[in-house]
Amino acid sequence: MPSPLCHALLRNLDLFRPLSDAQLETALHGAAPCRLEAGALAYVQGAPGAHFFVLLQGFLKVSQVTPEGEQIIVRYVNPGDMFGLACAMGQTCYPATVQAVQESLCLAWPAAAWTPFTASHPQLGAIALQTMGHRLQDAHQRIQELSNDEVEQRVARTLLRLINQSGRPTHDGIDVGFPITRQDIAEMTGTTLHTVSRLLSDWKQRGIVASGRKRIVLRSPAALARLCEHTPPPMDCAACLSCRDGSPAMETSIPVLATH
Repeated sequence: MPSPLCHALLRNLDLFRPLSDAQLETALHGAAPCRLEAGALAYVQGAPGAHFFVLLQGFLKVSQVTPEGEQIIVRYVNPGDMFGLACAMGQTCYPATVQAVQESLCLAWPAAAWTPFTASHPQLGAIALQTMGHRLQDAHQRIQELSNDEVEQRVARTLLRLINQSGRPTHDGIDVGFPITRQDIAEMTGTTLHTVSRLLSDWKQRGIVASGRKRIVLRSPAALARLCEHTPPPMDCAACLSCRDGSPAMETSIPVLATH
């Protein structure tokens, strides 16, 4: 059975907050806690879809290997997200690999429990369907970006998307929220490590981002949002900070990405 810590974490998640204590106990029947060290795998692409999961704490990276042997990062899993839903999609194997980017804690249910799980708690089943719908929409949006956007626009959109999903304010801007490398961004945007490094170095000089080892901080959300557009910003705005609305680190609102 899940520990009292797991119960406390569940109560802080939107997914389980509406459940009564009795409903929560029923939902947790058959669940087992699973702690993942940074770099550990929850499962690999092509393995039997034996479980479905909810992430309680930490962050996970979802990646796929294409038929051509290229690895791409599909998305990141945030606390409160369901993942490993092969059983919900009628698939026998996991379509992707899931790896912890930092120490993480999740709950795992046997795949055979999916039908009684959703039957007993229709609201959780509805959220799972909504989750799969959002992922399909995100996949379509990324395909459109790969087809229509320049590399700089794709990288800017990806960073804004990560900030919208998991960003946390810091003294010098808005941190992505978890360890992320330039290679990770390259795999998310269909470009090269060299290109991502060049863009981030340029944006750092212009005061748009601050970056370090496995860390990216957005200092000017408005400036990065302008880079997502097809029209280039005015010359002065591309080169200096004084024409922006206040100090970059003082910007508190995060522009929400438009859905194509």
